[in-house]
Amino acid sequence: MDKIQLTYIVFTCVIFLALLFDLGLLSKKNKEISLEKALLQTAFWVLLSFAFCGFIWYENIGGNGQEDAIQYISAYLLEWSLSIDNIFVFVIIFTYFKVKPENYSRILLLGILMAIVFRIVFIALGSELVARFGWIMFVFGVFLVFTGVKMFSKADEEEFNPSDNWAYRIIKRFLRTTDEEPNGRLTITRQGKTYFTSLFIVVIMLGLIDIVFAIDSIPAVFSIIPDPSKKMLIYSSNIFAVLGLRSLFFLLRGAAGKFDFLQQGIGVVLLFIGVKMLLPLLKYAGIDEEKLHLPVWVSLVVIVSCILISILYSIYHKRRGIEEDNANKNL
Repeated sequence: MDKIQLTYIVFTCVIFLALLFDLGLLSKKNKEISLEKALLQTAFWVLLSFAFCGFIWYENIGGNGQEDAIQYISAYLLEWSLSIDNIFVFVIIFTYFKVKPENYSRILLLGILMAIVFRIVFIALGSELVARFGWIMFVFGVFLVFTGVKMFSKADEEEFNPSDNWAYRIIKRFLRTTDEEPNGRLTITRQGKTYFTSLFIVVIMLGLIDIVFAIDSIPAVFSIIPDPSKKMLIYSSNIFAVLGLRSLFFLLRGAAGKFDFLQQGIGVVLLFIGVKMLLPLLKYAGIDEEKLHLPVWVSLVVIVSCILISILYSIYHKRRGIEEDNANKNL
C-alpha cells in the first residue's frame, strides 16, 4: 500500500467517524442547534481539517510534504471563505420559505450531502480537463477575474431573491408543489397524488445553487493546486470545507447583515488568483517564466488577509454607522 492509498483510506475513515460523531453526539433530529453547540461543532471541523493538514505534511505523499500541506490549507481556507458567502444565501432561502428552526439541521445535511456529490463530479471533470488541455487554466483564470470584478462591484441592494432564481422557476415548472405546511415532510400525498413541499424545494435549491458556487470555487482551487494528479488535496480541502457548512450556518445566521464588505474581500481573492493563473501568458512577452511563478504561501497570505480585512472593515463600518445614528438622534 503506497502513501496515496493510505491517505485516501485515512481520509475516508476520518470523514465517516467525524460524521457519526457530529450527527450522533453533537446533533439531535428536529432539534435547533444552539450558538454554543454551533461554535463547538465549527471548532471541531476546523481542528479536524488542520489535523489532516498535519497528516499530509507528515506523510509527504507528493514528495514535498510542506508544499502539499500549504496547498491543502490554502485551498481549504479559500473554500471556507467562499462557503461564508454561500451561507448568507442559505439564510435568505430559509427565511423566504419560512423553514422552522427545528428543520434546519436535517435540511442542511441533505443539501450538504448533495453538495459533496456535486463537488466530487466537478473535481473529477476539472482534473480531466486540466490534464488533457493545459490551456483550460487560462480559461479558468479569465472566468475568475470576471467573477472577482463582478463580486467586488456588486451593489448592496442586489440581494438574492429566491422567487426570481432560476432553480426555483425550474422546480415550480416541472414538479407538482404545494404551499401546505410541511410539518417536517418533503412530500405530501393528497387524493392519490404526491406533492412536493417547501422543504423539498429548499433542499433542491441548496443543491442546485451549490453547483453555481462550485463553478466559481473549483477553478479557484485549481489555481492553488494546479497539478491534476493531486486529487487527494483537492478532494479533501473541498469536502472538509463543505462538511463544516452546517455548523457554520448556525454560527453565522444571525450575522447575515453584519459583514457588508465580505463579498468585496472574496472578490479581491478571486481576482488575485485569476490574475495569478494568467501570469504564465506573459512569457510570450519575453518575461522569464521563473519570475512569473508565485509561491503557494503568497496565495495563503492573500486569502487570509483579504477575508480578515473585509470582516474587520465590515464590523468597523457597521459600528461607525450605529455611532453616527446615535449622534444624530441626540442632536
